Amino acid sequence: MCFDRSFPPAAIVEFAERLDLGGVDQLWVIEDCFYTAGISLAATALARTDRLEVGLGILPAVARNPAITAMEIATLAELAPGRVLAGIGHGVQDWMDQMGARTPSPLTTLEEVLTTVRALLAGETVDVEGREVAMRGVALDRPPTVVPPVLAGVRGPKSLALAGRVCDGVVLAEGAGPTYVRESIAHAGDPDGFHVSVFTALCLIDDAPTAHRVMAPFVAGLLEHPQDAIRAHPHFDEMRERFAARGVDGIVDMPAEWWIDVGAIGDMDAVMAHVGALADAGAGDVALFPGPDVDIAREDLDTVIAIRGAVR
Repeated sequence: MCFDRSFPPAAIVEFAERLDLGGVDQLWVIEDCFYTAGISLAATALARTDRLEVGLGILPAVARNPAITAMEIATLAELAPGRVLAGIGHGVQDWMDQMGARTPSPLTTLEEVLTTVRALLAGETVDVEGREVAMRGVALDRPPTVVPPVLAGVRGPKSLALAGRVCDGVVLAEGAGPTYVRESIAHAGDPDGFHVSVFTALCLIDDAPTAHRVMAPFVAGLLEHPQDAIRAHPHFDEMRERFAARGVDGIVDMPAEWWIDVGAIGDMDAVMAHVGALADAGAGDVALFPGPDVDIAREDLDTVIAIRGAVR
């Protein structure tokens, strides 16, 4: 499950404990500027659970010095060995600009940051004079006993190829269907042991038309500002035509099989079909994004626990 950026920080305790007791594998904490912070939420979730993995989704590469990023991740990994997944991405460039951290070369910067963080976590002493990263004899005093995977939270072909070269895997944002998962793995070069985590929207309602009506504005947002994930949908052009002609109504009555590629939306069979399709495409794990209101998300906790039980 994903813990939305807008949820009150104290709710992380309830969410983490319920998911842990319910047998769910992972909780991803969402760090977006300028909402709640990923490291502190992750530390709290790990401290209150015994087996739950906690993912950082996604730390902006330039928001922290990479040595500090490595220190933070290493500390989490020592507090909860084997239970941390570290997502690092470009960050939204407008947000980076707002806080004076925008880089002129996001791709180069991300590669230097990812390479540096992974080397430090592996216990190496780092000397580098890169375009954006400079380190002179930096090493962690306590590198983690169990080195956590570092995953790139990226979208486009060049960034995915970068992830395949220098990362343990990728995190794909909501809107990613099975076609995009396959394309992402291919862009990354399909390296051995490459881990793919996918965030996807959740709306479990037994009446499919109602579920589609609830989620149509979400899909409309994807179509209004299309990223690579939704563009990879097999019926993207037809979806845009429907939206242009009839607005949200044109989305609501899309064929059911089109919805399967968009998210975990509809009755339990539709939800499971979506999760299964992502797994078949190569997703190692699927993190379900609950409703945007924390009270709705609390109800979705039971849904996520039920879905986890159904896929055992």
